[in-house]
Amino acid sequence: MDDLLRQVAIVSEAKTAPVSPSELTRVAAALQKQALRDFSAIWDLVATVDAFATLDDVPVGYWPIIIMDDIGAPGAAGYHTDDHGQPFALVQSGDGWPLTASHECLEMLADPFGSRLVAGQSLMPDQGRVEYLVEVCDPSEDADNAYTVNSILVSDFYTPRFFDPVTVPGTRYSYTGAIEKPRQVLRGGYISWHDPVSDHWFQQIFFGAAPEFRDLGTLEGETGSPREIIDRLTRPPQLTSGVRTGARGMAMATAAAQPNAAATNARAQSLRAQIQQLKQKYQKP
Repeated sequence: MDDLLRQVAIVSEAKTAPVSPSELTRVAAALQKQALRDFSAIWDLVATVDAFATLDDVPVGYWPIIIMDDIGAPGAAGYHTDDHGQPFALVQSGDGWPLTASHECLEMLADPFGSRLVAGQSLMPDQGRVEYLVEVCDPSEDADNAYTVNSILVSDFYTPRFFDPVTVPGTRYSYTGAIEKPRQVLRGGYISWHDPVSDHWFQQIFFGAAPEFRDLGTLEGETGSPREIIDRLTRPPQLTSGVRTGARGMAMATAAAQPNAAATNARAQSLRAQIQQLKQKYQKP
């Protein structure tokens, strides 16, 4: 177990489409549950996720995920490092922001500084052995592969077995099982790697009708960590345009929300009634 405690902060700076304190805390609770229950055991780490009212409230040492109305250029969405090399992420407000926040949270936990590489055989024929950038949500990032925690839609993520040399029956390659073999890229996703021979970075992207390879070159002259540069150059549809209308995952989250809201409301009413009874019971005559 990695003993380093990773602490993530969720905070909203959105003004045009503000995120209510209630929504912010519910999403933070879902991401905390995902991090502890689903992610930590698989990736052997310890993490917390907490909501804060403003950036001014975020303690030093936390890695913030900031929801904003206007991020600026599309490439600004996603992972960054500050002037001291500490990670933070920018997420566009609007429908589907919790899924993007989950994506950024998990990738930040697995690779806080955006430079973790794992060696493996290239997806490109005849390229040989390469170094894959660890971005645990990218290959299956589409909302169709997501799942719900507390009725909040959260991102699928791959396991360390994703980099196995061969497919082994019964092996879990992603949390939901959407990824069925090592280094598989699903529709809407991508994967990035460095070729030591040419010093070029390559990708397999699946943003259209079929997967395709891209040569990004040497990244010479670019600033930031490998992940920050790759995110800036890639611009996946979900990150830049939001979760598409009609995505299966969004429909699943919507269907789960109503009965769960009824259950939590009933629980709240029951507790309020019990508290009132206690007040009456112990009220002085």
